[in-house]
Amino acid sequence: MTPFELSITAQPGDIDELGHVNNAAWVRWIQDVATAHWYAIAPAEYADAHVWVVTRHEIDYLRAALPGETVTGRTWVADPPKGARFDRLMEFTGADGKVKVRARTTWAILDKTTGRPLRVPPEVAAAFLA
Repeated sequence: MTPFELSITAQPGDIDELGHVNNAAWVRWIQDVATAHWYAIAPAEYADAHVWVVTRHEIDYLRAALPGETVTGRTWVADPPKGARFDRLMEFTGADGKVKVRARTTWAILDKTTGRPLRVPPEVAAAFLA
């Protein structure tokens, strides 16, 4: 599958006392890229009826990002869903193409009305795996 991409520029509030992007900002960016991917491919009726929540993050911090630096977040889904859950792969690269952060996150789909998990509908899975 072709990865979904989103560029993000480090803002002053993303920077920690060491002068680089804080780990909490990376987690937020992972969520931002994943959510943007969902809204980019989900049919309106699914986006209106469902929401994704994170159940697990596994993150490797490889290189620092600095104030004002722009990184490209790429995400894709490599494997079919398992019930309500999907593993999403993610990486952030700098302008030099080197990976700064790599992650595998697990997301569960919920019904917005009931708040309960449901099996990933086949047509939703197909959109992610196309």
